[in-house]
Amino acid sequence: MALFSSCTQDAIKKAAVALKNGHLVAFPTETVYGLGGDATNADAVSNIFRVKSRPSRNPLIVHVSSVQQIHNWVVEIPDYAMKLALKFCPGPLTLILKGNEIAREFLTGGQSSIGIRVPKNACAQLLLTEFELLGGIGVAAPSANMYKSISPTCAKDVWTEIGSRLSHDDTILDGGSCELGIESTIVNCLGETPKILRPGWVTLEAINQLLGSNSIGYKEDSLILFPGSELSHYLPKTPVVINEPVQPGDGLIALSDLKTPAGVERLSSPDSLEQFATSLYSSFRRADELNLKRIVVILNETNGIGVAILDRVTKASRQ
Repeated sequence: MALFSSCTQDAIKKAAVALKNGHLVAFPTETVYGLGGDATNADAVSNIFRVKSRPSRNPLIVHVSSVQQIHNWVVEIPDYAMKLALKFCPGPLTLILKGNEIAREFLTGGQSSIGIRVPKNACAQLLLTEFELLGGIGVAAPSANMYKSISPTCAKDVWTEIGSRLSHDDTILDGGSCELGIESTIVNCLGETPKILRPGWVTLEAINQLLGSNSIGYKEDSLILFPGSELSHYLPKTPVVINEPVQPGDGLIALSDLKTPAGVERLSSPDSLEQFATSLYSSFRRADELNLKRIVVILNETNGIGVAILDRVTKASRQ
């Protein structure tokens, strides 16, 4: 049985040692829980893929403690990418950059690029720092769930998803509920201008404000493989539909100004799009627990973080 532990300083130090010894550690970030392994250890990374039943060609994101640590993994960082890193890191942003010889194929899915992130969550930061003190340079950490399933936003979700697939030497660090609740924004920084591959909390508007108006866009049909690039993803067992009439036996996710019809289970009634994003995956899981007929998502606002919500819900609806 995997060790289930709170994010105390002692537990984090033990978890860092476990990582250095090739074991896996599930840990909280501000977005979702990640399933971490030493990014330079091929066996550890292979074990991540095994636990998740994730195809090995699907690349992983490397987590480091600071912007300075990104240089260990890449050939160069374009000026605009450094501006993004200095503004939004630590935080919910992943940069796709040209990898160096350390960015091995078992991480990148055979690509020459590597995704790098600096999480903001205090537990994640302490774990990465302790790991680096032991000589580690990065932790590969996709979401701590089965491939294409709902990303976990609390330690209980991790246990439900993959607890039975972890070994007794692996660890789940319980840092409570994730603050943001959906995955990081992924930005392709391989070209002359950046392109958003996966929308998230670092929005198009925020990036354009930093780099200049219309300096970035969304890259459709990208040739680059990246986490969440599948057309069908983030899947609950309950069918998901968007902006359809609600029927008795359905679960409803909608902003709080929309009333709940009779016979319908209200899964979430956020007051803002930010709350909508944070509660989305836990609402999906609740629908599965209640064995509802459908999850009906009413989403009419798609500015800012609404773009990321629509991305997740659309992919969840393609079952």
